[in-house]
Amino acid sequence: MAYQQDFTYVNGSEPHRIRTREIIASHPEVKNLIGKNPWTAVITVACVVFQVVVAFLLRDQSWWLILAMAWFIGAFPSHTLFVCIHEAAHNLIFRSPRMNIFAGIFANFPTLLPSAISFKNYHIKHHCFQGVHELDADLPSRWEAKLINNYFIGKALWLLLFPIFQAARTVRCREVAVIDRWVILNIVAQLIFDIAIVYFFGWKAFAYLALSFVFSIGLHPLGARWIQEHYLVLDKNQETYSYYGRLNPVNLNVGFHNEHHDMPSIPWNNLPKLKKMAPEFYDHLLFHGSYTKLWLTFLFSQEVGLFSRILRKERGAVGMDDNSTPDVHLLNKQSATKATV
Repeated sequence: MAYQQDFTYVNGSEPHRIRTREIIASHPEVKNLIGKNPWTAVITVACVVFQVVVAFLLRDQSWWLILAMAWFIGAFPSHTLFVCIHEAAHNLIFRSPRMNIFAGIFANFPTLLPSAISFKNYHIKHHCFQGVHELDADLPSRWEAKLINNYFIGKALWLLLFPIFQAARTVRCREVAVIDRWVILNIVAQLIFDIAIVYFFGWKAFAYLALSFVFSIGLHPLGARWIQEHYLVLDKNQETYSYYGRLNPVNLNVGFHNEHHDMPSIPWNNLPKLKKMAPEFYDHLLFHGSYTKLWLTFLFSQEVGLFSRILRKERGAVGMDDNSTPDVHLLNKQSATKATV
């Protein structure tokens, strides 16, 4: 079968805003799931300490052991830290927005690239303008999709170099770009950490952390998460997919992705409860059960590629103009029935 050579275009709003209103109307008790989970900070500290200790232990080891440890071990806490950054981006760890910023910067340390605050800025726009090409940095660029094509080699390289491709998308999304004191703090703090790792532990320790990060979001079954969330693998009409497999503890339940987009003010530990409270809204949706299967499907199937995404023909979603900045990550408990996410 010939592979797609362009995105799938649709009219109207993304599906989550409508479903959110329907869920709240049918199950107002879901508002009790909204809140903070400070235990995420404990997980963050544990993962950072673990990665630093392993890096220290590998500082004089052979390169093959460093590579193996990064793929088989380091990728998992590194991926968890990326989800901790995600939780901080939605202000779901602490009540204070500033403390969430600090938590995100701290979680960023073992990944070596200063991305926590920039990710927050782009990710919130992804929730507001899902499928709008010039605002949603989660979407591949057209040149990116054409370059990678639908063959194994191209997609394997895309997964391996995913951080580079993701960073390149920021050029397309110029309206989203923000350089403020928090971005600068993120960069400075990260540089201090990186230099300290090299100075005290050496380049092999640095390489372990770098490889752990690359594998955690790229050429590894965990990298299937990026395909799972919004790529049209199971149905050409379903825009978002959840993952209900065994790696959700590593993912901190971000696999519950339909649930997360519907209610982004609910912390990770309560997302399965949302599905349980409102089963009629989720049980009929297709979902993924295996990252490994999805990873291999993406790599080897010529019917699935970077063009397997939905784009909105209108710049904004229905009910939201270009200049609106709704608070998608904090539903107001007093006016939740009027919330837009």
